[in-house]
Parts: sequence; structure tokens; C-alpha cells
Amino acid sequence: MPVLGIVLPQSLLQTTWFAILAAFVAINTAMYVTLAVAKILPKFYVRDWFHGRNRRAETRNIDPDAPF
Repeated sequence: MPVLGIVLPQSLLQTTWFAILAAFVAINTAMYVTLAVAKILPKFYVRDWFHGRNRRAETRNIDPDAPF
């Protein structure tokens, strides 16, 4: 029977350190997936959603009748 890969015994897979290593790998993978998805999405600026007092009271355009 050909060996297709390394097969670990069940007693090794049920140890505490292996469970900690598996949890670390799972958390690390989730963080990298989150960072990759965040890098794909367009940039999000909070100031685009909330307009504060940063608007001018009057236009500074050459045409004074132009909209803001």
C-alpha cells in the first residue's frame, strides 16, 4: 500500500499542545482571511458618512450662483 502522506497517530492528535497549535493556526488563518478581504474592499472614510461643520457657508466659486 503506497504512503500518500504523513499520518499521525491518534494519541498524538489528542494531546493538549496539538490542540493549542491547531487553535493558533485557525485564529491565524481567520486573521489573514479578514485582512485579505479588507484589502480587496474599497476604502471606507467615516467623514463621508457624517458631515460635520466642515462645509463652507458660501460658495467660493468664480460663478457665485453656482451650487455648493
